[in-house]
Amino acid sequence: MNLKIKKHYIVIAIIIICSALVVISSNLKMKSEQKQIGILQFIEHDCLDMARKGFVDELASQGYEDGKNITIDYQNAQGDQSVCNSIANNFVGANNKKDLILAIATPAAQSVANLTKDIPTLITAVTDPVSCGLVKSVEHPGGNITGTSDRVAVGKQIDLIKKLNPNAKKIGVLYCSSEANSKVQAQTAADEAKKLGLEARDYTVSSSSELQQMVEYMCGEVDVIFVPTDNLVVSCMPLVSKVATANKTPIICSESASVKNGALATYGIDFYELGRITARQAIRILKGEAKPENMAIEYINEPKFVINYEIAKQLGIVIPDELKGELQ
Repeated sequence: MNLKIKKHYIVIAIIIICSALVVISSNLKMKSEQKQIGILQFIEHDCLDMARKGFVDELASQGYEDGKNITIDYQNAQGDQSVCNSIANNFVGANNKKDLILAIATPAAQSVANLTKDIPTLITAVTDPVSCGLVKSVEHPGGNITGTSDRVAVGKQIDLIKKLNPNAKKIGVLYCSSEANSKVQAQTAADEAKKLGLEARDYTVSSSSELQQMVEYMCGEVDVIFVPTDNLVVSCMPLVSKVATANKTPIICSESASVKNGALATYGIDFYELGRITARQAIRILKGEAKPENMAIEYINEPKFVINYEIAKQLGIVIPDELKGELQ
């Protein structure tokens, strides 16, 4: 090969390399201009999954699409608090710092809150953000955190027990001992039960491996099991239902996904819609129209009655006409 041909190939190679560098540089620039959104989900179950899906779908419907003008980094801690803390630490670190964080469920929200006071953080599927120390008040959060709550009217759930099981006297409240929001709901359940002349007792577990034995024990102690929006128990609802239903013990829960997975009934909220509401808050922040400190925590105030007909049949429970009229 003569010198002239060699020079020709060298020139071509240089052009190719330069073109590649331009493309890489352009892609890096585009990525750097995209808003970086971190999503930290504590555990995988239907409610939290739907809240995340609603969030992402609503962003896209409003023109914020992953890979185009935003970059979404979704991480799931699979119910492990140490993993949750590690993910949160990564999201706030200098090498991977996010422009906005969505924390799904209370443990995830607490992990993020403990590590940053400046990154705008939205929470969802958190029952009581005030008692958990995440915000100063519902109306005026006062810091870098706001979002949506999955708070339900516990009184309506307890009243539902009386309507579906009029002879019930003792209620067992089943939840994970490490979930702060579940403790709040358990206390509310006890207060509401007392108003109706019922007795409510707490039954707690620290891991999923304890659930089967605990539910078997509860079935010999109580007439009805009440499950708050507890991430551990909800994620294991098929197991909880299998044991309770076999022992003819109905489960009243706090969200509709658990009814699908074997609980008897609830007045539940739409977690997909909850995620969409949270996304609309995120858009206001991304546009610079508002700051978390001045954005009130939002709720869904119209829960819907949901019942599992198959479970009702297995338990021999007849649905009162007044409840049938609420079915949609």
